[in-house]
Amino acid sequence: MSILPICITGEPVLHRVADPVDSFDSELSDLVADMIETMHAAPGVGLAAPQVGVGSQIFVWRYAGGGAFDSRYRDVLQLDEGPQRGFNTMLSGVVVNPTLDLVWDDEGAGAILPTHPDATCESEGCLSVPGCGYPLRRALGAVLRGYDVSGTPIEVAARGWLARIFQHEYDHLRGTLYVDRLAQPYSDEAQQVIRERGWGTSGYTWTPGE
Repeated sequence: MSILPICITGEPVLHRVADPVDSFDSELSDLVADMIETMHAAPGVGLAAPQVGVGSQIFVWRYAGGGAFDSRYRDVLQLDEGPQRGFNTMLSGVVVNPTLDLVWDDEGAGAILPTHPDATCESEGCLSVPGCGYPLRRALGAVLRGYDVSGTPIEVAARGWLARIFQHEYDHLRGTLYVDRLAQPYSDEAQQVIRERGWGTSGYTWTPGE
């Protein structure tokens, strides 16, 4: 296994729709193993293939729970009952050629969230925009469907931060970074940071551990 360089915003592969995977072979397994090692080394809670320069519909994820958002809304999200209720049953994994259905919760936590995303509980970061974090409102639930590395179908229902991770990584496969979704004033702040650091053009990467 190897730790791979991570592309920074501006690299073209990050800003176009990824291609479906055609072959579930050893090359795919090796790539996924490298992606998992890279995600852990970064460290991150998710990593999509375009972030390591591969324009394929693959992402890996991991989440141990206990984040600020899930802690604050744990009872409303019913996270303690998650496995019994059929969601948040896979806190780590890989998905190939995914689809994602969003669940916008108008009751429960959705009804008590502040009008604007909370800077403490709803801030995201991205390994392709390293060192930055901004608040972003996401759907409270999501259903991920796709295949594992052997081509076996998988389905994972998620709520809370795990659903956010799925949305963030799925966006990468659609050529969208989370900074592309930010509302004002965070959108302008993010773009200013990108300009100041000289990003936004091809050729910028970073490697965890270096």
